[in-house]
Amino acid sequence: MASNNVVWIVIAVVVALIVIGALVWVGRKRQVSRRVAKADDIREEVRQDQLKLQHREAVAEETAAKARAAKAEADAKAAEAARLEANAAKHREDATAHREDLDERARHADSLDPRVKDVKEEDRAESVARGDQTGRAEADR
Repeated sequence: MASNNVVWIVIAVVVALIVIGALVWVGRKRQVSRRVAKADDIREEVRQDQLKLQHREAVAEETAAKARAAKAEADAKAAEAARLEANAAKHREDATAHREDLDERARHADSLDPRVKDVKEEDRAESVARGDQTGRAEADR
């Protein structure tokens, strides 16, 4: 009987080890399953966040493109304004030169015409009486 008891004890120990091994195996399998599921959840979150990030990047790129277009348009407008100002200055210079030429020609005509001296002297006297600077300048000549 003693050897029979030893056999049963060995069988019981082996069965207990098999049961404990099976429980450990099942526990680890569940743990691995949970870790795989958690990793899958994290990967799904990352994928969703990547989609959001791609959308943000697209919006940022679109905004940057609009900013570049607006800057280019502003630069073009500034160049156009500078060109127009240059044209206006050129026209003013031409008009001033033409005005001076006309004034010079009118003075020359006045210097040739003996009737203008009497009129000019009267105009100068009236201008000086009014305090007109132009009349004073002409009177000083």
